[in-house]
Amino acid sequence: MKLSNETKVGALTAIAIAMLILGFNFLKGRSVFKTGTFLYAKYNDTKKLLPSHPVFINGFQIGTVYEIESVESKINEFVVAVKLNGTYEIPDNSVAVIEPSALSTPSMVINPGNSSVFLNSGDTLPTGAASDLLGQLSSKISPVADSLQQTLASLNEVLKNVNSTLNPATKGNLQSTIANLNKVSESIIVSAASLQQMLNQQSGALAKSLDNVKSVTGNLAANNDKINAMMSNIEATTGNLAKADIDGAVNNLKDAVEKLNGVMNKINSSEGTLGSLINDKEMYNNLNGTVRSMNILLDDLRAHPKRYVNISVFGRKDKGDYLTQPLDTTAIVEKK
Repeated sequence: MKLSNETKVGALTAIAIAMLILGFNFLKGRSVFKTGTFLYAKYNDTKKLLPSHPVFINGFQIGTVYEIESVESKINEFVVAVKLNGTYEIPDNSVAVIEPSALSTPSMVINPGNSSVFLNSGDTLPTGAASDLLGQLSSKISPVADSLQQTLASLNEVLKNVNSTLNPATKGNLQSTIANLNKVSESIIVSAASLQQMLNQQSGALAKSLDNVKSVTGNLAANNDKINAMMSNIEATTGNLAKADIDGAVNNLKDAVEKLNGVMNKINSSEGTLGSLINDKEMYNNLNGTVRSMNILLDDLRAHPKRYVNISVFGRKDKGDYLTQPLDTTAIVEKK
């Protein structure tokens, strides 16, 4: 039987299409004929889970997602069919969860239970919510976000109060205060520079003062023996003063002062010659007259010595012309 070329081309085309369908399903993890062990799970949200995504138990891949279908055309309930790679003993109280991943595709994870009864092909797995990292962060961030919102509201109120408080006058005062602070800071900088200059080891005033102190202490150290001798002398002197009868000397001085006070009292009371001389006006006048007469006599003796000392054979009569008051010393000097 001879086949035409058209028949051969059609047959090859059909075989190629069949191979393409089989290969595509194989890459997706599906087979043309639904054979093997299947388990099912129902979810309200598949979290972007797709066919051919892996299924793990204890970190080991036991199968893939075969298909995902909605229940009775609803979009809030889905059935996920899982094709196992082999026959596994999975407890019937195991829980299947979908774990999304921020860096890779989501996957299904079966958390094994502790039941002694195992699932058979076609059974439905209990499902649960995955405690993924994003969910945990979301649960922890939500209270923080609420607190932050309240804090921002409080901060807004505070800023309103600040704006109401900072009227133009207050702002002017605040600017003046800041200007004064700038001046103070400049003064502090100048003071710090002066202090640094003073603390300079070579030319600072403090360094010179320390050099002077060092020189003084050096001189004290050099004259230590003399200082010790001086201190010994001072100690001996203070010892002699301590041994001296200072109380007796003070008592004698008090007696002398009392006696002197008695003498002064007697002088003031006109008792005795000295008191009479000081307090009696008449005695003072008599003494003054006597002294004046003596002065007149002495002046007359100097002026007329021959009147008192006269040697004459025949004698001579005194002509008188006696002095009645003391001579002027200046006139006598000029006469000579």
